[in-house]
Amino acid sequence: MHILGIDVGGTGIKAALVETKTGELLGERIRIATPHPATPAAIAATLCELLAQQQWSGPVGIGFPAAIQHGVARTAANVDPTFIGLPVADYFSQQTGCPCHVANDADVAGLAEMRFGAGKGNPGVVLIVTIGTGLGTALFADDHLMPNTELGHLRLENGCEAERFASEAVRVTKNLKWKEWGERLNVYLTTMENLLWPDLIILGGGVSKKLGKFAPLLTTKAPVVAASFLNQAGIVGAALFAEREIARQR
Repeated sequence: MHILGIDVGGTGIKAALVETKTGELLGERIRIATPHPATPAAIAATLCELLAQQQWSGPVGIGFPAAIQHGVARTAANVDPTFIGLPVADYFSQQTGCPCHVANDADVAGLAEMRFGAGKGNPGVVLIVTIGTGLGTALFADDHLMPNTELGHLRLENGCEAERFASEAVRVTKNLKWKEWGERLNVYLTTMENLLWPDLIILGGGVSKKLGKFAPLLTTKAPVVAASFLNQAGIVGAALFAEREIARQR
């Protein structure tokens, strides 16, 4: 099945057509800057622009930076708070004219990694952390997803919210060297390990391709690996989520 996957981030919205049987992107990935303020109307207009550029009118999967419960946004991370309580799946479907299936952005990235990537064939507990404007998390146990964990908002022992302490945005804004930032990320990952005891930790987002620069600073007992899809996991996983929802609705 071919489905358009869209990854809504705090700085950019990316889209590409996905072959769901293989996880491969079909054609060029398109990126448009996230509008500010990122209101429902502004995000919907950007989605329409992406659909027009892709010349697409079929099913759409969307990874969105919020806890999504039965198609309704319950939080709003790095987008306008007016999204809270909005039935985003229905809203985007109405605004774009395409059937839209929406899930938490880290959860869909996790679906891609577990089906085709670094988590494939790994039993037990797998924690996936997407590192970007914030820190997204996806938690799998025996290949089953526990949705909407949102553990990037956890408060660390130092009193800081995790994503305001160890995200990629923090590294860039504070101009932190890899050693300084790696130590911050280690605080977060060891905190997660002490809570969840994962068998494997997968790091996603663009920074994951630089894992070698900070891996020596990580002291978790669980192995830490880079996501296979790097910053494309959200696009692929969004399409996989849509495929799953279409099958369920049938």
